Amino acid sequence: MKTRYIIANIAAMLLCSGCTRWLTEEQPDVTKLDDYYTSASAATQNVTACYVPLQWEYGETYFSEWFIGDVMSDDAVKGGGSLNDMADAYDLENWRTQIDNSLVRSYWKANYLGISRCNLALSYIPKMATDTTFTPELQKRLVGEVRFLRAYYYFRLVRAFGGVPLVDHVISGDNEWGIARSSAADIYAFILNDLEYAATNLCKKSEYNATDLGRATKGAAQAMLQKVNLYLASDGNAANRAAGKSAIDYYQAAIAWGDSVINSAEYSLCPQYADNFTLEGENGQESVFEIQYIGNEGDGTGDYGSNDNERYGATRGTFTLVLTRSRSSKINTLGDGWGFNKPTQNLYDEFESGDIRRSVAIYKPKTDEMTSPVEETYLGNTYLSRKYGLYNTVYTEADAATCVTIYKNGHATRGPLNNRQIRYADVLLMQAEAYLGAGDAAKAADYVNEVRARVGLSNIGVADWAALRHERRCELAMEGHRWFDLVRWGIAYETMTAYEATETSDYRYQLSLGSGFQKGKHELLPIPLKERELNANMTQNPGY
Repeated sequence: MKTRYIIANIAAMLLCSGCTRWLTEEQPDVTKLDDYYTSASAATQNVTACYVPLQWEYGETYFSEWFIGDVMSDDAVKGGGSLNDMADAYDLENWRTQIDNSLVRSYWKANYLGISRCNLALSYIPKMATDTTFTPELQKRLVGEVRFLRAYYYFRLVRAFGGVPLVDHVISGDNEWGIARSSAADIYAFILNDLEYAATNLCKKSEYNATDLGRATKGAAQAMLQKVNLYLASDGNAANRAAGKSAIDYYQAAIAWGDSVINSAEYSLCPQYADNFTLEGENGQESVFEIQYIGNEGDGTGDYGSNDNERYGATRGTFTLVLTRSRSSKINTLGDGWGFNKPTQNLYDEFESGDIRRSVAIYKPKTDEMTSPVEETYLGNTYLSRKYGLYNTVYTEADAATCVTIYKNGHATRGPLNNRQIRYADVLLMQAEAYLGAGDAAKAADYVNEVRARVGLSNIGVADWAALRHERRCELAMEGHRWFDLVRWGIAYETMTAYEATETSDYRYQLSLGSGFQKGKHELLPIPLKERELNANMTQNPGY
């Protein structure tokens, strides 16, 4: 209505004598972008804004990345109050995802909004004049942060959707909107280029002030270069390798980047595994890159640019805490949450006897801790995801007498706990995988054993793929990695087919209502319908 009112008034003024000159005058009290980008503080604030879409977890529905990374894998089932509670996640879980899935679209939009913020910053900050406060070193660092973030957003998109439209500048008009999808190979090449710049120009973690912890670092860029090269080395990405490059080339590149992180002496394993998932452990010795959150007392929602008044999670707190806590109303025990992302029996059984990581990742509630076992059960499953629930007590399975206590959240749906995107343990296991792929199984075992020793497990002799995949699954359980690992390894169909046979009868019945996992289709998500309606030049993924 406001737009129509303004247009009507402009049309009326154009009919008046002298109006043309008035319309060409600059409007007073309006800050132009060129006027804004004139100080170190303005540039820094703009770069900080580029991080914010990483925090978003709510759009048309909740779209935390673990709905893909955990729930689509053999590590977790959807959970919630019923099969219809978050139907879009139910479809992801059961291979029924449609092109109008709102979770998928919100995930797409949040990442592209992150890219658009990065492109805006990159169109101005590199051209700003430097001075004693906005030094050339600060300028390079800020550009490095933005290029790291742009690469990170594209990485999230390419591994979920395959090739996507490649936008490296600010879209300034409708004539630039209809960008076709680039190949996944081109997206990966673009990601590597941005990350290489970032690795050269970012600061080490130890060089940041305490108030800047959480910003992208040299180690974070190097770890991402290790990860992206490892993705391209994996069987599931053979088609996305650059011309003339083999798997061995990428494994060797991953080793080199992994060495740069390991040899930097910036990171080490926490002595206690569980410390990675506490408020006190945020941005600690094992942290390579985290999404930063703080508790939110207020509502915290905000509309980040939709035209149809969809509400998005423009919040500084995380929804994951309430989404994954128990549905029990016994607040002093399990948490009055919503019960999503429930670990599977298959994951529970993957852990070796005595592996303390199981009790950190998974909690099996006792009957007297639940308001109602029926309320707590989803498809025969009562397990709880623990890592991001902020339960104060770390459990051992033998510690049956221990009473659960929980962090009291300042707002019912906004948690303060950072999301650990890259831990040093992940770097070590990626290094093990790279050496294994390059043919050095003994060296690979050294890195696997370093991770196992932290939790008191015995050494493996010589690494093989089964041992490596087992260790990644147990170390990173319920952190959103599993599905993407299965796809890049090219074993998603075989793994999910075998897993389904181990699930509860209720789960197998729900699967029987659909077509099941289709190889060549379900490794990728569909391009959202609304995005293709806006951009007719985008093709759809196979099978959708």
